[in-house]
Amino acid sequence: MPHYTALVTLLAIALYFYTGLMVAKARAKFGVKAPATAGNPDFERVFRVQMNTLEWMPIFLPLLWFFVLYVNDWGAALLGLVWLAGRVVYIRGYAEAADKRHRGFAIQAFACGALFIGVLAGIIWRMVHGW
Repeated sequence: MPHYTALVTLLAIALYFYTGLMVAKARAKFGVKAPATAGNPDFERVFRVQMNTLEWMPIFLPLLWFFVLYVNDWGAALLGLVWLAGRVVYIRGYAEAADKRHRGFAIQAFACGALFIGVLAGIIWRMVHGW
């Protein structure tokens, strides 16, 4: 059973939930009433953090679980933790200033790239060896 990856998946979902709470708090703080998503640059950065996290979840989660299937649980979990660390760095940087988001973005994109390459290699390996 892929227990480690399941725990990392729950952490990713918790992180996304946290970004939603950040948006709700920013709406109240900056007076941006729903359904508006613009009007205050500080709010807009917090909103973009949540939306960017949402945009990456359908890339990250399938790659994470395909990695479990074609490579292994602990490797998927480790790369998942790197992705989560990248998201945290991204969140902290972007909340401060838009131009401080790049390092975190690069870390999480690297993790997804490593997951992608691992999955592709695992699929090819199994096809070549008749698994």
